[in-house]
Amino acid sequence: MEVINEPYRMKKIIFALLLCSINLTFSQIKFDGIVKDSIDSPLELANVIAINQSTNALESFAITNEKGYFSLNLLQNTSYKFQVSYIGMKSLEEIISTQETDVTRDFILKPDKALDEIELTYEMPVTVKGDTIVYNADSFKNGSERKLEDVLEKLPGVEINEEGQVEVEGKVVNKLMVNGKDFFDGDTKIATKNIPSNAVDKVQVLRNFSEVGQLRNVTNNSDNVALNIKLKEGKENFWFGNISGGAGYSTAEKGLYLLQPKLFYYSPKFTFNFIGDINNIGEVVLTPRDIRGFGGGFRMPSRASGTNLNLGNNDLSFLTSQNNALSVENILGATNFSWSPNAALDISGFAIYSNSLIDSKQSSITQYTDSDLGIPIETTDQTSQERSKQGLLKLSASYQPNVNNQLDYDILSRVSNDSQVQNLLSSVVGNTYQLDETTPYSINQNINFYHTLNENNIFAFEAQHLLRDEDPFYNSILEDKDNYEATADNLGLDPDQQDYNIAQDRRIQSNQLDAKLDYFYIINPKSNLNLTLGTILSHQKFKSNLFQFLDDGSTFDPTPAFNDGLASNDVEYNFKDVYLGAHYRLKAGKFTITPGFSIHSYGNNNRQLGQKFKDDFFRIMPDFETRIQFKNSESLTFRYNMQNQFTDVTKLARGLVLNNFSSIQFGEPELQNALAHNLSLLYTSFNLFNYTNVFARVAYTKNIDQIRNVTFFENVINTSTFFNSNFADETATAFGRVQRTFGKLIASVNLNLNYSKINQFIDTRRSVNTGFTQSYTPGLRTNFRKAPNVSIKYNYRIATNNQGTNETTFYTSAPSIDFDAYIWQSVTLRTDYTYTRQTLKGGNSGSFQTWNASLAYRKNRDAKWEYEIVATNLLDIDSKLTNTATNLFVSQSRIFIQPRLITFRLRYEI
Repeated sequence: MEVINEPYRMKKIIFALLLCSINLTFSQIKFDGIVKDSIDSPLELANVIAINQSTNALESFAITNEKGYFSLNLLQNTSYKFQVSYIGMKSLEEIISTQETDVTRDFILKPDKALDEIELTYEMPVTVKGDTIVYNADSFKNGSERKLEDVLEKLPGVEINEEGQVEVEGKVVNKLMVNGKDFFDGDTKIATKNIPSNAVDKVQVLRNFSEVGQLRNVTNNSDNVALNIKLKEGKENFWFGNISGGAGYSTAEKGLYLLQPKLFYYSPKFTFNFIGDINNIGEVVLTPRDIRGFGGGFRMPSRASGTNLNLGNNDLSFLTSQNNALSVENILGATNFSWSPNAALDISGFAIYSNSLIDSKQSSITQYTDSDLGIPIETTDQTSQERSKQGLLKLSASYQPNVNNQLDYDILSRVSNDSQVQNLLSSVVGNTYQLDETTPYSINQNINFYHTLNENNIFAFEAQHLLRDEDPFYNSILEDKDNYEATADNLGLDPDQQDYNIAQDRRIQSNQLDAKLDYFYIINPKSNLNLTLGTILSHQKFKSNLFQFLDDGSTFDPTPAFNDGLASNDVEYNFKDVYLGAHYRLKAGKFTITPGFSIHSYGNNNRQLGQKFKDDFFRIMPDFETRIQFKNSESLTFRYNMQNQFTDVTKLARGLVLNNFSSIQFGEPELQNALAHNLSLLYTSFNLFNYTNVFARVAYTKNIDQIRNVTFFENVINTSTFFNSNFADETATAFGRVQRTFGKLIASVNLNLNYSKINQFIDTRRSVNTGFTQSYTPGLRTNFRKAPNVSIKYNYRIATNNQGTNETTFYTSAPSIDFDAYIWQSVTLRTDYTYTRQTLKGGNSGSFQTWNASLAYRKNRDAKWEYEIVATNLLDIDSKLTNTATNLFVSQSRIFIQPRLITFRLRYEI
């Protein structure tokens, strides 16, 4: 559906909401002051609570800054009970009435020496204990929440990004626990989408988090953030959760169904979670992409060594996300447990099974690089059906007999059965049928041992082993032979057939060991020395066979007219890295300085076609980090490191590899590593006094001897090989976020800039491809507990891509509004609307709108039953617009999506 002008109605709604917010602001007065102790010294991080005497509700709260200052926004002519508290001080309680003018009042707290402590009527919404921030969840709920995600979005300093990850103070949370136990190995997306909001009591943000207590003071954990969800009293030793079921219809006259049981059990020694999902409406707990990226908590021991070895990814490159599908059918079962038979031993694990079927449709217009080459503009219509069956199983054990020793072991197995069928109609190539299939498996094991010899000497051993087997199969049938004739001749195909039916079997086997031993010598409380001895050993086998199906059912092995006639591969690739690293860590006032280096002995070789290609060398890799800790929640960090980048076996293989019928490659066995220089500057600040959250990061990377493609075009069919480029590639990124709370209003601005300069080679001719993407997102939302809440955002994006003789610029604007209200203590109304407009500079423009809504009823907040009607794509649009820019082409696409879906649902709380 195309809309010429942005809806006027939305502007009026936004204006009315802003007027309401301004009216509320002008009906308030400011109440401020200083909290001091008995000797007149200001108290930082003291808690001030104002409770409305007439409603007995928490009206406002504040935390004092470093000068003891606080400020509250309160209603005029209202009586409040003030409660002021500070750790180690006797709490104070006082009744104060406001009038129509601002009020300044100081509070003095005395040392807590008596037992007659005032019992606080309300818990402080936010408290700080060292590196831990504790949010009292009930202080931020308004009744419309159903999942943990809904609670987290209302906490100051906490964000849910576009990928569904939780961010705190601009840092991605890398572990989530419930009552101190890992929830599906700390995966935040599973937790936020499934843990019921009514079970959440406290949200603890653990900054500078370290999973190994012995290493907390000798390693840099400034970027490590974890969440611990404390459950409400009464949830332990009892089952809780909910079961949702529903049915409905769509404008495509398709019956809809949904069943989602979510069950949880927590006790001090045993926990068990089960999440189920059966539906055909596209609301899934985990997408196939999510499951592929689910690492199970594994981290490579060599991640900071300076070596980056790419083992490749030969999974199917599924085109479709859940939100861009014509239809989705999904089955998911996931369970997670932990058991502590005694104080020293913890055993845990999880199992996940997923079965999804996705249908998609897409129309595209593609303009290839450098118009001087005469590559035609291509229009395509594509339909696809994707089937993915995946299973994951992980078991873990942690044994800590005392504070000086800890032993961890993990094993993760993964299997999948994926297939994809595509029908493509191209204005250049004609009609094509494609089939991709693969049934890979992998087993990943990890063992860690940590030993504290004495107060000055600590040893840490980490080892990880990966065994992976991948077997992708590709088949393509090209019906319009004339359009593929030149490529078929070059491939050596038999032309005397009804069509060109080509296929390729591939088999990639990977076996890798990554291990290191760390020694930490604590020189004094301000400095320590870290010595590392590590190794990476990798072995890969790659076999492939290109063949043609003939009309009589037999197969034919073609001999290409190029690449020395090599159509198949049989390659063995061995890689070795033995390294010794040294790092010195010094704390000097606000500065923490960590210079270091590592010495690497590299050895890699590959065998193919009776030849052996070998490359052995030494390299010294420096790295450096400086962090300035202005305050506990404000820091500036500079990092520099060098990184050696090594390719996977498929780019070394001399025989042909058929990525698809229009993309063919052959490798270079004498490829060498690339070298990257990485620099970054990171600033974070979180002010609890005025809830100002600032995060900014700039980064620059320069790649030397980068592995690049030389691409040859035959109309839109491209053939590529690889080489080490003498020209450096560069990327620069900048990201910033500022969030500030003004009473019940929360304002934010996000900025994202990305610049890249890539050297590309088309028909041996070099050109420089530059890309610059800008994204700006201001937003404003309310945070009322008794009134409806609204969130307004505006995203503006400019993407410019220069491909030598061609330059394209896309403009995308997307204003959106979200509204949720808890009415009459029983009805929850939610709706969201987005208007997206895309414009090609000097070309066409298009737009689309998305509108979703839901209405739910439950007798009260504690009711067991809830009844809900959910409508998605209310405007019943048939497609969305998107654009893509790479170093080879620029395309505009129309992606067809699910029609209007209306479902009636029933939820039972356990």
